[in-house]
Amino acid sequence: MSDLVPIEQKTVVFYDDEITAVVAEANGERIIYVPLRPICDYLGLDWSAQTRRINRDQILTEVAMSVAVTATDIDPNSKRPRTSEMLAIPLDYLNGWLFGVNASRVSEEIREKVLAYQRDCYRVLAQHFTAASPATTNSTLAQVRAMGLAIAQMAEEQMEFERRLGSAETAMFGLDERLHVLEEKLLPPEHAVTNEQASQISQAVKAVAIVLGKQTHRNEFGACYGEMYRKFGITSYKLLPARKFDEVMKWLSDWYQSLTNEDVPF
Repeated sequence: MSDLVPIEQKTVVFYDDEITAVVAEANGERIIYVPLRPICDYLGLDWSAQTRRINRDQILTEVAMSVAVTATDIDPNSKRPRTSEMLAIPLDYLNGWLFGVNASRVSEEIREKVLAYQRDCYRVLAQHFTAASPATTNSTLAQVRAMGLAIAQMAEEQMEFERRLGSAETAMFGLDERLHVLEEKLLPPEHAVTNEQASQISQAVKAVAIVLGKQTHRNEFGACYGEMYRKFGITSYKLLPARKFDEVMKWLSDWYQSLTNEDVPF
């Protein structure tokens, strides 16, 4: 096992957990590595046991590396080291390690979270980490330039189309349709909820989970968050599109009232 120096580091929010991945160069190619200790902490897994499991696995032992990870949540005035060495494996091997965790043998409190990680963690992390960097995709000037070039090309094609069909009306309709598709691709994604709205959603979910837990005698926090994420197609309530805020709050209010027949406390 050798040490690697990251070329790039990125943090992805998954089910309210912040998962860090890094890009490092190994054997002449750039590979995405995922530190495992934070994921074990999120899932309540014993790190010593997981380290022994990795060392026993011939494949994971071959690909595991020690990478330098920079903490982003440290006070600038703190004397705590900002960089630490962590055992990490390539992103392509993450599912292999995750599926080695037997969800039926963990406590009920973390079982749903372990299953969620096994179902979705690799896909979400891959989508976020391998996407183009925000500096590129969200640059206003780059978008304007790209749109201008695309519109100019479409205009050339449209003029040729007009000459062939002899119908300006048909040509303009086609241009409008194609411009609409282009705008959808180039315009930046819609804004997520504000911090205040995110806090309201969190409090509402907790209220539902507490009431539901009293009925089932289980910890229902993970299940409630998971149900909301599946219904609204998100991986964190902080990433919910702002336009869906009222819809989510109504859905949580209806759920709470169906359990209690009382006015909602949020």
